[in-house]
Amino acid sequence: MRPLEGTVALVTGASSGIGEATARALADDGAAVALVARRGDRLEALAASIGDAGGEALVVEADITDRAAADAAVAAAIARWGRLDILVNNAGVMLLGPIADAPLEEWDRMLEINLRAVLSMTHAVLPHLLAAAELGPRRVADLVNISSTAGRQVKRGSAVYNLTKHGVGAFSESFRQEFSRRHLRVGVVEPGAVRTELRDHLRPEIRAVQAERMAAMEALEPSDVADAVRYIVTRPRHQMINELLLRPTEQDD
Repeated sequence: MRPLEGTVALVTGASSGIGEATARALADDGAAVALVARRGDRLEALAASIGDAGGEALVVEADITDRAAADAAVAAAIARWGRLDILVNNAGVMLLGPIADAPLEEWDRMLEINLRAVLSMTHAVLPHLLAAAELGPRRVADLVNISSTAGRQVKRGSAVYNLTKHGVGAFSESFRQEFSRRHLRVGVVEPGAVRTELRDHLRPEIRAVQAERMAAMEALEPSDVADAVRYIVTRPRHQMINELLLRPTEQDD
């Protein structure tokens, strides 16, 4: 029997990169997966691929920076399967650059996606995770928040990104203290450099610097981070992985 057989997971930002790889990994381990993102065409292709491999997936096209949309995404998964055992808060954006002359809309965007959407999704799914922990086949449930090495260290040129990822870590630790005795676990994954679309949204001059940095190392692949998520949610009921820091071997910062 696969370790997540009979469970349901919801993955945000599932249309590409870490989210897509994580959805595939959880489906491979037996979970039914709700795929949540804005790009419906990519979600449809991913759902078809999961189905072809014998899994089950639900497409939920949504902008989860809208609280009502976050609530609706959770409701769609519950309507389909009647339960939720795992939430992976993966959706995020990294808009780097100096504080001076930074476009405020970039700061707002990071706050909306990296923090507010995490809070909205967690709030919406909380009663269902608690129910799964009490009554589900595993008698444990999991919240996994995808953070970054930026949630552990601060660098110039990434002030607001650092703020959001440190915030994810602080929220996760308080969540752990509140719900651990109810067997609702929380894990934070903190990847270093990963080959994803995150850098595509940077301003051109900053994107060039990041491209040079990435070219100087063998970066992580999205599947590497998905393996970390899979490890966290498949631990025995008595074991919780609170933080998992994951860097490319060649990354020296």
